[in-house]
Amino acid sequence: MQHWLDAVHFDANGLVPVIAQDWQSGMVLMQAFANREALSLALQENRAIYWSRSKQRLWRKGEDSGHIQVLHELLLDCDGDSLIYVVEQLGGIACHTGRASCYYRRLLPEGRWQDFGEVLKTPEVIYGDSR
Repeated sequence: MQHWLDAVHFDANGLVPVIAQDWQSGMVLMQAFANREALSLALQENRAIYWSRSKQRLWRKGEDSGHIQVLHELLLDCDGDSLIYVVEQLGGIACHTGRASCYYRRLLPEGRWQDFGEVLKTPEVIYGDSR
């Protein structure tokens, strides 16, 4: 019998992109990467776990901020090379900038980016002086 992780096609670095989507609203919260261990642990721990490319280690979403993503469902795309974590975002903040979603910039017709989406909590309040 094939292990469920064998259906996931990881890139040359052993990573696969993962979108975090709110389980109730459907809002896209963020995108990150996971390796085989992160996916396995996410299912075991029932929370979003990623691979931090900048820190080169496993990253349990909310480990520093407290904004944990409870895993409700794991979806794999048709090619097996992209996943969706359907999550409950505790605290309502997914982005390190203090917004509900990391996707808070909109391209305007004149070719410039415009921020939208309220900052619910400043990074200084979330992280203190650690950033």
